Amino acid sequence: MADHNKAVEHLNDLLEKTYDAEAGYKKAAEEVEVPQLVNFFETKAKQRYDFGHEIKAEIKSLGGTPDKGGSVKGNLHRTWMNVKSALSLNDTEAILEECERGEEASLKEYDEALADQSLPTSTRTLLQKQRTRIVEALTSIDVKEEVYDD
Repeated sequence: MADHNKAVEHLNDLLEKTYDAEAGYKKAAEEVEVPQLVNFFETKAKQRYDFGHEIKAEIKSLGGTPDKGGSVKGNLHRTWMNVKSALSLNDTEAILEECERGEEASLKEYDEALADQSLPTSTRTLLQKQRTRIVEALTSIDVKEEVYDD
């Protein structure tokens, strides 16, 4: 059970970051004017919404209770908060750069959780799957930065 408690702790930390990433992508979608970027950001927001539900289900399967959201702990994911600052400038390149930073921070969080050798197999499998999708998002952001470079 101790291993499950540690896994639940990792998952709740990732859940908090997932809520922040979802909000960051939603805000980005509202602020950009390029239809392809609006679609991209909306797709990534939905992906993070789905990540959240998968993480919550895993937490429950381990006997834990999912946290309610980022504001519960009062520790906002700083990188995604920077996305909101970039949005105030309404600069497509800056928005993409902040999204890239947010995804890199997410990747680091996933790597830290996956470094815990005591994770149950189901948790490890879920986190590896989501991590792969984050890497794909980073690649997509890099391509979009090249296209929309001011």
